[in-house]
Amino acid sequence: MTRLVLVGPPGAGKGTQASALSEQLGVPHISTGDLFRAHVGEQTPLGQEAKRYLDSGELVPDSVTNEMVRERLSEPDGAAGFLLDGFPRNTKQAEVLGQILSEADTSLDAVIQLAVPEEVVVARLMSRGRADDTEDVVRRRQQIYASETAPLLEYYADVLIAVDGVGEVEEISARVLKALRDRT
Repeated sequence: MTRLVLVGPPGAGKGTQASALSEQLGVPHISTGDLFRAHVGEQTPLGQEAKRYLDSGELVPDSVTNEMVRERLSEPDGAAGFLLDGFPRNTKQAEVLGQILSEADTSLDAVIQLAVPEEVVVARLMSRGRADDTEDVVRRRQQIYASETAPLLEYYADVLIAVDGVGEVEEISARVLKALRDRT
């Protein structure tokens, strides 16, 4: 079984790596962004609640996000493992994830940190050409990551594997897979 969390700053390539790794490991890639879009599209009660926050540019509250993740992890395809991308986003969500896994009598195998220097992620995000990717916005996202998400690195210190997140997609995937093999 493979139960992984992928962390790193915005622009580190988490989504790209999660897609590649989930295919190679044979486990579902569970992204909070995808969960939000699915729930909003299906107009579920959780989706309707999330939409209010998304439409105003605010973060979806932990209570809504936690419930979406809880539901998704209970689906049959997650029984053999999963790769979480975008969750947990903070230590409170990490505590909830721990409760969810404990209730299922399981635990995380590893937390993969994609380590990428700030200047590299800023350049990556600026090169996407999205209207909302101004340098000020991109740098603000990095600050939010540092204050909210970076504490997860300490929280998960016992299962954390830091991997150099600079290079071609295939190179980075190979580093992650090697780090996972070396850990076992």
